[in-house]
Amino acid sequence: MAYVITDDCTACGTCIDECPVEAISEGDIYKIDPDLCTDCGACADVCPVDAIHPE
Repeated sequence: MAYVITDDCTACGTCIDECPVEAISEGDIYKIDPDLCTDCGACADVCPVDAIHPE
């Protein structure tokens, strides 16, 4: 099960460096590629606004 980034995302960039498989892409709201996500949760652990959750 991949993680998703909700509309609460502030595009701060904290999660990008934490993703070991580079599944997160930048934008107004960041997105996680479900085909690359390994469900490790590293991005969710560092998100300052709790905008990343399991799908």
